[in-house]
Amino acid sequence: MTPSVVGDRRTLLRSDFPQFLRALWNGGYRVVGPTVRDGAIVLGELREEADLPIGWTERQEAGTYRLAPREDAALFGFTTGPHSWKKYLFPPRERLWTAEAEGSSFRVVPEPSDPVPYAFLGMRACDLAALQITDRVFDRAVADPGYHGRRARALRIAVVCGHAAPTCFCVSMGTGPGVGRDHDLKLTELLDGGPHRFLVEIGSSVGAAVLDRVPTRPAASADPTAAEQVVARTAAGMGRHLDPTGVRDLLLGHPDHPRWTVVAARCLGCTNCTMACPTCFCSTTEEIPDLYGDRSEKWRRWDSCFNLEFSHLHGHPVRPSGRSRYRQWLTHKLASWHDQFGSSGCVGCGRCITWCPVQIDLTEEVRAMQADPDAVQTTGAPP
Repeated sequence: MTPSVVGDRRTLLRSDFPQFLRALWNGGYRVVGPTVRDGAIVLGELREEADLPIGWTERQEAGTYRLAPREDAALFGFTTGPHSWKKYLFPPRERLWTAEAEGSSFRVVPEPSDPVPYAFLGMRACDLAALQITDRVFDRAVADPGYHGRRARALRIAVVCGHAAPTCFCVSMGTGPGVGRDHDLKLTELLDGGPHRFLVEIGSSVGAAVLDRVPTRPAASADPTAAEQVVARTAAGMGRHLDPTGVRDLLLGHPDHPRWTVVAARCLGCTNCTMACPTCFCSTTEEIPDLYGDRSEKWRRWDSCFNLEFSHLHGHPVRPSGRSRYRQWLTHKLASWHDQFGSSGCVGCGRCITWCPVQIDLTEEVRAMQADPDAVQTTGAPP
């Protein structure tokens, strides 16, 4: 078979998908992707084909998520779950270094990097957009070596969304549902009455090397059109919409808008939105010494701007109210992120809407402010 090259389009039959997985395992990758666990489609290590959510989808809305069976045996017949891929590149808890006693001083031992590369199977267009954003976040004046080491070795296998969830709004953010060029392999699952198959598009030489170990055939002339129809159908089914025009100036220019008080009255400060978000990156560090004083470890763990202690500065929190903390999160995500990183911090995946227990919807909050930008607070409100 002629070796594959970047830009090639191949057809992978469903019956050959186990060989695709074996090619990843045999290539030394730790394969992670969607699997069913604890009543949700989450991300986890895939050890066999049966670990995939075959024949499962989800029903989600603001504050609601339920698994549901499909009428077919689709491997990727869902949208997004509570996990994002950042947990593999930017772990929720990570040891940064260890300090060990050495005479009258200490020797700092950096944390060794994990040499096993990841294969991210099932990334959506919004996930790839989020990855581009976190690349910029972790590539500032001092690049994060752990993130970039894992990122450089990760194989990105995108899967085009076959439908949109009611909480999706990637079309509004310009991040999907079509997958652009930032991938190693792109799969479109075709369930159009013909044989169950995948249109595979090669995005890098690394992806081509993987695919060359799998039985494929040149894409049929009708398959690219069928794949385009999948994207068009998904785009037409978006459940949410957000008009980003002027949002940056709107949010930065109205810190006292009464809508901040309205949403704060509902917000629990539970941090679900920031934990589920694929781009939120707040963290803190902690020292863990041993009992003898001979060794100490520095750990980093996820934190959230919704936590009162996160803004603790000079003896008191800078943002003491839920109102100020929600305002900080949304204003950073949709406004000052542009100034800091050159783009919005939101990719329209809708996870923050689905996993908010009180059904707060950022698209609704923005629309309310857009509808009445000059509204005035009529009662006293916390800062």
